[in-house]
Amino acid sequence: MKGLLKFMTCGSVDDGKSTLIGHILYDSKLLYTDQEQALRLDSKVGSRSGEIDYSLLLDGLMAEREQGITIDVAYRYFTTDKRSFIVADAPGHEEYTRNMAVGASFADLAVILVDASQGVLVQTRRHARICSLMGVRYFVFAVNKMDLVDFSQERFEEIGRQIEELTEELSLSNTTVIPLSATDGDNVTVLSERTPWYKGGTLLEYLEEVEISPENVGKGFYMPVQRVSRPDRTFRGSQGQIEAGSVSVGDEVRVLPSGETASVKTILAAGKETDTAFAGQPVTIVLDREVDVSRGCVIEKDSGLAPYRELSVSLLWMDDAPLSPGKEYLIKLGTKQIPGVLTKILYAVDINTGKHIPAESLSKNGIALCQIVLSEAVTADTFALHRTMGELILIDRVSHATSACGVVQALSGEAKTGNAASFVYGGVSARGDVFEEFFYDTETLSVFRYQPVTATYTVGDTIPVKGESYGYPDSFDVIVLRDRAAVLVRDRTVEAVIPLEEYQFTGLPLVNGRGFEILADTPESFRQFLTEYDDAGDRERPEFFRRWVRFDTYRKVVIR
Repeated sequence: MKGLLKFMTCGSVDDGKSTLIGHILYDSKLLYTDQEQALRLDSKVGSRSGEIDYSLLLDGLMAEREQGITIDVAYRYFTTDKRSFIVADAPGHEEYTRNMAVGASFADLAVILVDASQGVLVQTRRHARICSLMGVRYFVFAVNKMDLVDFSQERFEEIGRQIEELTEELSLSNTTVIPLSATDGDNVTVLSERTPWYKGGTLLEYLEEVEISPENVGKGFYMPVQRVSRPDRTFRGSQGQIEAGSVSVGDEVRVLPSGETASVKTILAAGKETDTAFAGQPVTIVLDREVDVSRGCVIEKDSGLAPYRELSVSLLWMDDAPLSPGKEYLIKLGTKQIPGVLTKILYAVDINTGKHIPAESLSKNGIALCQIVLSEAVTADTFALHRTMGELILIDRVSHATSACGVVQALSGEAKTGNAASFVYGGVSARGDVFEEFFYDTETLSVFRYQPVTATYTVGDTIPVKGESYGYPDSFDVIVLRDRAAVLVRDRTVEAVIPLEEYQFTGLPLVNGRGFEILADTPESFRQFLTEYDDAGDRERPEFFRRWVRFDTYRKVVIR
């Protein structure tokens, strides 16, 4: 049996999407007896002359049945002797384009219905464009209602030419065109005697046999971190699903966006230790040392991924209110959610022609290429190279509604990773985020973090204790909890870089690895600070930092 196929049906209103899938279920004997009896009864009380209404198998809401149209995305699982399927029946009306986009985001293949009596319509183009935007690479154009045009070969070939033009316009690959009648069952599960000129197979045969080859999953290994599991102080594991490649115990991996490296100590899959894990597996990865890992980070090896702050994104606008540049949104990319500003609409796309047109705003269901600036660099890539790290949604910060979905087309503003601006001596390394600058950008109305310093400091080096947005005493101690290290600065010079276990409270001002004041002023309070940090889980960490650190003692936000 072939692997699972996730596909969707879409098209204009009343093109017969639900009817088509219902007919497949019915003809393939995939209904229980009570389902078939209920279908016959519901069909009799409807307005379809008592004939079986196959669409009722997918239209689950009474309101949908009363209107005769599908409103929400209806999902159905079924299996034949050759394959298992999950099908999403998406709404056809333009008002529900966002629902249709949701269905497209999960699908490997799209069955786009075209009414034989009407040909390729605006909605056909819209749905094909959205499916392509959301990463669907296999298309079946089902020319439905052939019974309304007397199964005309000439009409089918005319529509075929329209579909060929659309395919070239959108650069679609792996396209197939099938003539059928969803109501009567022609070429759905059985070849029709009324299309002797058609030499291809049925729709079901194609769905059972098509090979979906994986693409744009990316090179190397990478896993977006969904959660950090820390049940006690002895265990810290990064959990997520491997999106590409494989990872083995002993592999050296890199954590983005920090750029820190570590070796894989343990891999847990399904609660059991394993030496190697592969793409598609949900796993827990334990590293051999504590590094800065949290939800939204990416663990990778040879993937080519990097953190960026500026994205060029093809967006499908879903909000009722028009899109206007300058507004701040929450950007959800991979497992990371971060504030960002949509700064510019580069151009809008004409749905009918694909032409790029200048635009200063975008209305609902419009498509455009836009520029987004993030509040800090996050791990990303173009959709064509790493699908998971190149698809995103925009969330309204007030209503929390999804305002847009899209894919990354280009990136800029790459951030440097690794131990830039860090302290190193005798095998001890401590990151120097104390040199980050905080700027308030008046154009985007957002606070951004910059780290222009790229030097690595060691014992005897003089450090810049003054910057545009920070100013430290000439003598102070830096406590870098994530690296379990302490840096002693005396008269603006690095005096020592030591493991945290060797550090003794000196009475000098304390800052953490971000440059925030640590509110501990006695040996006892400092020990309490360390104990509470070690005991705090990920959920308790925010409260811990609210209690123990202060931002504005040595830092400020500078207007740029």
